[in-house]
Amino acid sequence: MVLLLLEERSMLLQVGPDGGDGGKGGDVYFEVDPDKNTLIDFRYNKKFKAKSGENGSGNHCFGKSGEDLTVKVPKGTVVKDAETGKVIADLSVDGQREKILPGGRGGKGNSHFATSTRQAPRFAQDGEKGIEKEVILELKLLADVGLIGFPNVGKSTLLSRVTAAKPKIANYHFTTIYPNLGVVKSEYGDSFVLADIPGVIEGASEGVGLGIQFLRHIERTRLLLHVIDCSGIEGRNPVEDYYTIHKELKNYSEKLENRKEIIVASKIDIMQDDSGYKELEKLAKEKGLEIYKISAVTGEGIKELFTRVSEVLKTLPKEDLIDIDERVVYTLKEEKSGFDVEIVDGEYIVSGPAVERLMGRINIGDNESMAYFLRNIRDLGIEDKLRELGVQEGDTVKFLEWEFEWYN
Repeated sequence: MVLLLLEERSMLLQVGPDGGDGGKGGDVYFEVDPDKNTLIDFRYNKKFKAKSGENGSGNHCFGKSGEDLTVKVPKGTVVKDAETGKVIADLSVDGQREKILPGGRGGKGNSHFATSTRQAPRFAQDGEKGIEKEVILELKLLADVGLIGFPNVGKSTLLSRVTAAKPKIANYHFTTIYPNLGVVKSEYGDSFVLADIPGVIEGASEGVGLGIQFLRHIERTRLLLHVIDCSGIEGRNPVEDYYTIHKELKNYSEKLENRKEIIVASKIDIMQDDSGYKELEKLAKEKGLEIYKISAVTGEGIKELFTRVSEVLKTLPKEDLIDIDERVVYTLKEEKSGFDVEIVDGEYIVSGPAVERLMGRINIGDNESMAYFLRNIRDLGIEDKLRELGVQEGDTVKFLEWEFEWYN
């Protein structure tokens, strides 16, 4: 077999048997930053790249490794692979730092390829390319207790009553368009974080309104307070409201639908009659749920409710509440051995990891280097594959961007 080069590419060559190895590329890390509260910065800056390793030099001098890149994100950030949707990292602990992508290995200097008959090889190994990935960042609230329920049932008023949070409150639907967090006062027992989740509506699990954005914030909570309007002034049926919300929870996550829950019958200060509450109380008994009557305006029943909430939280472990079937860990393969050959417009295109690694070692203008190349073509089985596909004398064979003419 003879291959005649049709087109060359210029390359930098370290002459002599003492070329040092190149430096490793930098790794990419994501780290929790306690001073960050949103992901707004990533709206304007979407591409991040760690530094490449430096070239080796003569006298066996190794190249310096590339500087690692650290991307700062707020606590509660979940990093997902954009292609598969699988979780790469869940950054929910203060000071947490996770390696997201490893840097490529440095290339080997020409001294690695010296033999008894080839004392001064004129070729080396290129550094390994790092991994490039598109990721999705999601920020999920870190709260112990989540207030759920239809819009305008009194969740924001309740949050403002028991914490120092100042949510926007008005008598119309969807006053709350972003989740609000507050720390419940210690007068009810141990302090804990309470989140007012914007109103979940029918179809939320399918993306109606801002449903998915609302529901994903509930995943972190250990306990749900299901706030239901029992006043009857809007003509709502409390039991139907309960089942509608639970249908959305179940459609979004089976695990979420079974989360520990307390029913909160709200607006009792303006309750027209107790028929709606009686029906809700019956439902709670059937399902084995606790139910509390409150008025966020007058404060009635609030102390009893949150004293009980504090007690319940002591029985619920703090754990990773995100459903992770399989966490993705990206690694660089130790060996790259595959290749493919396809015929395109009469040309034989040879590609694959083994080819990329081989071509990174070749100095096309050097006879010893070409002999090394041809020997590897045979050893890897590429020559046999080309013959099997019917390559003929004079055909063009491409290895990456190099074109050769085939001679038997």
